[in-house]
Amino acid sequence: MPTSSMVKQNQSIMALLLLFLIFAISTEVEGTKLFVFGDSYVDTGNFLNSPSYKPPSGITFPGYPTGRLGNGRIITDYLASFLKIESPTPYALRNSSNLQNGINFAYGGTGIFKTLVDGPNLTVQIESFEQLIKQNVYSKSDVESSTFLVNAGANDYTTFILKNKNIFEIAKFMNSLVTEVMLSLTRINRLGAQKIVVSLLQPLGCLPTISVASLYVDCIDLINLVARDHNKKILANVEDLNKEVGKPVFRTLDLYNSFLSAIRTIQQNRKENSTLINPLEPCCALASVGYDCGKVDEKGQKKYTLCEKPELSFFWDNVHPSQNGWYSVFKQLESSLSQIIG
Repeated sequence: MPTSSMVKQNQSIMALLLLFLIFAISTEVEGTKLFVFGDSYVDTGNFLNSPSYKPPSGITFPGYPTGRLGNGRIITDYLASFLKIESPTPYALRNSSNLQNGINFAYGGTGIFKTLVDGPNLTVQIESFEQLIKQNVYSKSDVESSTFLVNAGANDYTTFILKNKNIFEIAKFMNSLVTEVMLSLTRINRLGAQKIVVSLLQPLGCLPTISVASLYVDCIDLINLVARDHNKKILANVEDLNKEVGKPVFRTLDLYNSFLSAIRTIQQNRKENSTLINPLEPCCALASVGYDCGKVDEKGQKKYTLCEKPELSFFWDNVHPSQNGWYSVFKQLESSLSQIIG
């Protein structure tokens, strides 16, 4: 027969185990979250009425469209995996999913200012996040312990060039764009965020829609110059912001050099193995002008063609990397990520 002291001892042990369990659960719920703002490079499902929800998107993974503009995982998924969490729920699907990993507000085609796509720009996306804080969906500790990713700008330059058709005014536009980015980062910081990562622009001259001018042989450096100048201004302004707050709250994710390194590595390997896919060539190519990857005509005929091995391509379409492309970029970034988002 157990004595009363033994019973009390067992009760104490059970109470301690219960407290430990509660602590473990609360730690999991209150752990690192990822909040994402920006465009299609990081959007995992907010652009509901787009090719991201139509075949052949998602053909490599998971085998069907998931709202990502590509054939599978994108950089958001790899960064979330690095943080050991699932990809954050798209804001458009917030009522049907759990929110413990954060929220993705990014919307394909949008930018810092108004673009050619009628969707929520960066300012509106941040406002949506503010509303969730006011509704107590996320606590102060949630915000302080989370990582915030901002990836925007490429669509703004595209819109500017198509509307203004005057590349000589791009320097003035660049200054206003970078100023607005800094205001957005500061706004996120004032909401309590202590780890804010802004992407540097990818090498725009390497996108198939541009590199087609070289017959996909090389990147167009004149266009890459725009991205380099933009990135220099971002880096300088981020440094100034960190000096103002007195600690490294603001960090940068170097998509520019990671893209270039990944592309050049594949190009070098192709010299030894010509069967490898040209990294500058899109896998999902348009069969007719005016159609996007995934579009069909009124008879249901596909207006695009697919490469033989989408899983080995670097670019999925004229603008977006494939899953393999994003993985290659991620591997270039991986060694520095513990300092950036870890």
